[in-house]
Amino acid sequence: MVIKLVYLFILVFLIVCITIFFTYKKIYIRTSTMAIVMAIGIVTQGVLLNYFGIQFFQHLFGKILCIISLSLWFAFISSFFIATLNGKFKVIHYSNVINRFGIGTWVAGTSISGILFYKQFSHWGFISVIIAFINIVLWFIYIGISVKAFIEISRTKSYQNVHGILLLTTVSTQSIVLLLNTVFNEFPDIINLSLLIIGFCFYLVCVFFIFSRYFNYSWSIQKDWNNTNCILHGALSISGIACLVTGIISIDIIRWIWRAAFIIFIAVEAMELSRLFRRIKHYGYKEAIFIYDVTQWSRVFTFAMFYTFTALFHTQIFIDSFVIESILKIGVWVVIILLLIELMLSIHGAIETYKKSSKEISKETELNYPYYF
Repeated sequence: MVIKLVYLFILVFLIVCITIFFTYKKIYIRTSTMAIVMAIGIVTQGVLLNYFGIQFFQHLFGKILCIISLSLWFAFISSFFIATLNGKFKVIHYSNVINRFGIGTWVAGTSISGILFYKQFSHWGFISVIIAFINIVLWFIYIGISVKAFIEISRTKSYQNVHGILLLTTVSTQSIVLLLNTVFNEFPDIINLSLLIIGFCFYLVCVFFIFSRYFNYSWSIQKDWNNTNCILHGALSISGIACLVTGIISIDIIRWIWRAAFIIFIAVEAMELSRLFRRIKHYGYKEAIFIYDVTQWSRVFTFAMFYTFTALFHTQIFIDSFVIESILKIGVWVVIILLLIELMLSIHGAIETYKKSSKEISKETELNYPYYF
């Protein structure tokens, strides 16, 4: 109990320090920056926990990762409030119709934070319950914003700017399923099933919009293939995990979901490799690889989510498969390497942005804002 209080004190101390820093510097973060929390959270709670076991998760290194994730989550929330108080919320987070879907990272990031807090500080589980109720309200607001955005895109036929960020509607919905089934011992099957169906319906709608963009408009892979398109398999993976956690979907259906996620994973990452080589050819190694963008965190998140889905799926079916065994043995190191690379790029990007922090905020699109992260 004393050790848990020490960890809790460290968490509160970090939250206070980071929040004061964000407030003093008036730091505005991009809408999708909560993807950092999503990525670190699922790497900790999903990948490392399944590979190294509960001993890792409950001891020093696992605790540190959880505390970092929770601290960032609260700090990013404070940045959203700062933007609201300074009258910049709309221009940053709402004006661009596609960027609005990035609010889904707030829902998913809050879900993983609620789960982490519940797992690490079970004595204060009531806080996770409060987080869950707040997140449900946030999810309803986000779904309303997203439906309105879908209608606006469809009405104006503006598919040319669509990309994988739309799939955060599915990710956020299924994250709510995971959060509710973690903090509540018994959760009604009818609500679980309803949320699962809503998540899958959003997935189909998003796939239609994304396919409409790439089939009906000209595009080049090095310029117009977005990092967020990897959520095509990440959204299926978290849906599969939600199905496993609720226990109301047959294992045969989940098996097909895993197969679909695996096939889409191969297809999307083949596109990513092709894009990488073309970008190197056109821009050189530095511009093609070592430039930070917040959307790159979606790759860490989706890789970690697919690994977690595979690990949980494997424990359910207990079959010997060369593919699954290879994913479980090699995938963990791929995810760790991706996480370390992204952390280094983000720190470098934050330092560079700090040097330019005196510049005025651009009012164009999210990608043009000189914000941290």
